[in-house]
This record gives sequence, structure tokens and C-alpha cells, in this order.
Amino acid sequence: MKTISKFILYTILGWKLENDFPQQPKKYVVIAAPHTSWIDFPIAILSRMSSGTMVHFIGKGSLFKWPFGYFFKMLGGTPVDRTQSNNMVDAVVAVFNSKEEFRLGISPEGTRKKVEKWKTGFYYIAKGAKVPVVMATLDFENKKIKISEPYYTTDSIEADFKVFKAFFKNIKGKKPELS
Repeated sequence: MKTISKFILYTILGWKLENDFPQQPKKYVVIAAPHTSWIDFPIAILSRMSSGTMVHFIGKGSLFKWPFGYFFKMLGGTPVDRTQSNNMVDAVVAVFNSKEEFRLGISPEGTRKKVEKWKTGFYYIAKGAKVPVVMATLDFENKKIKISEPYYTTDSIEADFKVFKAFFKNIKGKKPELS
């Protein structure tokens, strides 16, 4: 699958990769932004498959119903019930703590719509699991996938978010008006 994914992503679709998913450490949170279109998902899956690095994801429960549920689970997905007020951060931290190798991809925007402020769950997951954050973006304007080195959070959420925002600055999603 790795060779086929590379062929589709790089040769047919014309994307370029700037860095790859880190192999070390074996646990981290991947934040991917901007998330402006459903097309982000297949490009991200091809990117992940072409690197050979499993990055899991969570998604709204309705995505995991028949007929696509098995497919999304096979790709590394886990359904999330967003209608209940449950402690998602603690649940995901427990998953990190129970595994020797686990990478979780999350959109800090939480939606494909334009947002003024990111959600902070990914940050508290990384802090709680004591894992770094890896930033990844799909730059549709330049057809470039950019992946950062692991970033270990500090004791200042404001300083950390400045680092995150700087990485994604001037990146245009599939729908630039939503970036």
C-alpha cells in the first residue's frame, strides 16, 4: 500500500512532502490545520500511508455507521459521541498510556468551518499523556504537505499556541476563505 499511496499522492495528484512523520518518539499528537474540506481526509490518509506511519484519528459517531464504519475503523478511526458531555481528554490520555506506540491526528479547529479560536483538547491530551505535538498541514496553494519536528509543550499555553499558529501562518486550505 505504501508504494501505491506514494504513486497516487506524488505522481498522479502532484503533492510534495516537506519532512515526514517522525519515527521517534513513538507517541505524539498530530495537529492538522487548516481543515476546510472533506478532501483533506483522503489526502491526509494517502500521506500517512505513503510514509508507513500509523496516525489514528477520532471522528463524529455518524461517520462510523454503516456502510462506512468498517472502512473508517480499518483506517485507524475511533468514533466519538459529541452529544454527551464526557471527559474526552482523560479518555484519550488513557489510550496513550495503555499503548507503547500511538499517534493521534486531530484538527484543532474541530470543524471544516472558519473559526476564530482553536479548541484546546489536543493540547491537554499532549500535556496529560506527556507526549509532544507534531504539526502537519496540507498547503493546497503549493500542493505541499509540511510536517514539523516534535514540539514539547511548555508551562505556557499562550507561548505554545504562538508556536503552533506560526507554523500554520499563511497556509491556504482547499477552501482558502475558510483558512
